[in-house]
Amino acid sequence: MDAAYNTKQSRKPLKTRKHRYMRAKGDIIFNIINYTVFILFTLICIFPFYYLLINTISDNELVRTGQIKLYPIGIHFKNYLALVNVNNLGASVMVSVARTVIGTATMVLASAFVGYLVTKRNMWGRRFIYRLLIITMYFNAGLIPWYLNMSMLGLTNNFWGYIIPGIVAPYNIILVKTYIESIPAELEESAFVDGAGYFTIFRKIIWPLSKPILATIAIFGAVGHWNSFTDSMILMSGKPELYTLQYRLYIYLSSTSNLSALMNSGGSVNESVLNAALNMRTVKLTVAMVTIIPILLVYPFMQRYFEKGIMIGAVKG
Repeated sequence: MDAAYNTKQSRKPLKTRKHRYMRAKGDIIFNIINYTVFILFTLICIFPFYYLLINTISDNELVRTGQIKLYPIGIHFKNYLALVNVNNLGASVMVSVARTVIGTATMVLASAFVGYLVTKRNMWGRRFIYRLLIITMYFNAGLIPWYLNMSMLGLTNNFWGYIIPGIVAPYNIILVKTYIESIPAELEESAFVDGAGYFTIFRKIIWPLSKPILATIAIFGAVGHWNSFTDSMILMSGKPELYTLQYRLYIYLSSTSNLSALMNSGGSVNESVLNAALNMRTVKLTVAMVTIIPILLVYPFMQRYFEKGIMIGAVKG
């Protein structure tokens, strides 16, 4: 009987080891499938940018005929050098950089402070002000009233026309408010006991703890300011020196398109202009690549804050 009992006891570890081995094997298969799917998804996301790059540095004739697929052929950088010859390109770059930096900084500061204030239940008119902000997300007066308003405020042909309208961003304020409400109230209460005021609490407690959501809205704001060009087209028509980079490249793209149409219609074009002109496909790809490069350089440094901030900011309604 003892021998039979010992035999049963000796068999149990074997069964447990087999069970553990089967479970580990399933985990390995799951990990392989998981990594394969995510690698393929990553390649799908990266390929459009890679495709843009190889088409902007390949032979223009091959690009025009669609022969560039997976790797560059006839590598050159003439397309990017041609953009250097665009009139006032350097000034437009400075305008876009200044607009993005100043506009994003003021928007983040305003969103953080207003988002913090509307969480205070003892604030006078808190609900009315908060609802008034939300209403602006759904109702818009239209382009003509907006232009007339900007004109009466003296913001046409004025650099601050890029900055002031974007300082108050209702959606970003909602994200910040939701995030701040997730911060333990005991932190503020202990600061109040120590004699700190609202501004001190905001500066020393709320602001440092809100870095994830602030980085998130900073990305939203920076991308919006960097890519915007319609306000430059509408508001800065009398001051070409205030054109943004995107609008300047849009003008260059339009002029190249007109030149291409003229050549296709059999019109006479100066030889030097003809040699300097790029085909339309290459111009579009080059302009697209130039406009997304800054965002691609900045985003990796903000990604960890962006992921955490957007997830936490979306927990509450």
